[in-house]
This record gives sequence, structure tokens and C-alpha cells, in this order.
Amino acid sequence: MRDHLKTDFFTPALPRVFGHRGSAGTHPENTLESFRAAAACGVQYLEFDLHMTRDGEIVVAHDAHLKRACGVDRVIPDLTYAELAKADAGRMFTLDGATFPFREKGIRVPRLAEVLAEFPKLRMIVEVKQITPSVVAPMLHVIDRAGVRRNVLVASEHQQPLDEVRKLAPEIPTNFSYLESGMFIQAMGTRDANYRPPAEAVQIPHRHESWELVTRESVEFAHRLGVEVHVWTVNESAEMSELLEMGVDGLISDYPARALDLVQKRTNRR
Repeated sequence: MRDHLKTDFFTPALPRVFGHRGSAGTHPENTLESFRAAAACGVQYLEFDLHMTRDGEIVVAHDAHLKRACGVDRVIPDLTYAELAKADAGRMFTLDGATFPFREKGIRVPRLAEVLAEFPKLRMIVEVKQITPSVVAPMLHVIDRAGVRRNVLVASEHQQPLDEVRKLAPEIPTNFSYLESGMFIQAMGTRDANYRPPAEAVQIPHRHESWELVTRESVEFAHRLGVEVHVWTVNESAEMSELLEMGVDGLISDYPARALDLVQKRTNRR
């Protein structure tokens, strides 16, 4: 892990609650409306995903393809932002499978710059989804223009963007790539005394197929290394409680209000 880290990202008290794509369980994911809902319930952290349009705008969206969220058979890298802005980012959101309360409400795929400008005091996990062409340099430009470099952690399951961030902006914390997460689990299992973590936070699901990834042992191993454990995507109160008992540092949830309420109740009991 890099010992010259300079960041405010880890300043708020533990445990951390991250609004996954905002408040994706109650509002259209990765939209300003979703982020506003998360902020309104008191979260100090947002989590969202990045792609880049054909004309170089860094935008907030999980999928490159617009079909699932917008019902449009187009992909973001092929579109200018003016073209992308015509897509209805609230079109496909439904709570019951039959009604679409956010359809035709003027909800757009937002620019990264818009999100940073509206929530300058929140900390943010910005997850790089697009690999080619690289979004890292233009993303860092937007972050610096907003003056929030100290408030972000850059995440990706891919190695390439993390390597780029670690080279171009070594003071910005990162998560572990998919490969690095696997090496972390392997080092824990073999009790490798020579293992050195590549980043500041391992962000993994509680379970993957038959593997129990987050356990007391894995959390304790991470903490001995000075690494935080953030678990995604945790939506049920019982699982939230189980993970907090293990000592995890953060819950990434589609229902941040639910997670915050649980954390507050646990704090009040102490």
C-alpha cells in the first residue's frame, strides 16, 4: 500500500455506508435524482460508474449499452453527449414490474462534472467501467477542475485503469482489481507473510458462487495490512448486521437509508 497517501476520503467515521449508484433501490440508478435521494437520507458516500461519450464527455452510467436503463439500443461510446442526453434514464425503472414512475420526467444520464458540482462535500467511489479508449486522464481532469481529488477513491474490476491512476495520481486511493482481490484471498489462505496490498480498499461481495469471501478471518487479515473492507451489494438488514458484526468497514447498498438506520441503531446501543 502506498505510504504517501493524501486523502480525505477515509475521514468520516466507520462504518461507512455507500449509496450504490445513489439510491438504486428506490430511484433510477446513477442519476442525479438517485444521488439526491441518497444525500437526503444522510449518506456521506456515493458510488457510481463511468463511461465516455464519442466527444469525450465523462458520464455516469453502469452499462455501456443503454438498453437496460434507458430502453435504447445504442452504446455510449458511439454517441455524442448531445445524443446521449436525449435518452430517458428513468424510463426502465420499476418497483413492481408494471409501473414506471420516473418515465418521461426529463431524467438524463449525467455528466461526471454535474455530479461533482452538486455534491462537493460528499466522498465518492468512482468506478471506471470503460477500458478503451481510456477514460482515466479526462476523468482526472474533471475531478481536478471540480477540486475534489481528495474526496474520491477510484475503483475498477479491471487492472489497466487502476494502473493508470496509480501512475498519474498516486495520492488518490484505489480499490483492488478483480485479479488483485483474488491474490488477496489467496494470500490470506496461505498466510503469506510476504504479501503486500496494492491498494487501500478491497471491495468484494459477501459471497461468490460457493465461496465465502467476507469472513472474520478475511476482515482481520485486511485490517492487519491496513486495508479497508467494503462489501457490495448489501440490501437486506440481516446481512448488513452479520457483516457489521464481522467488522467490515463499509456497506455498499442500493438502500442507503436502510443501512444508515441500522448503523445508527447499532451506534445508539453502545
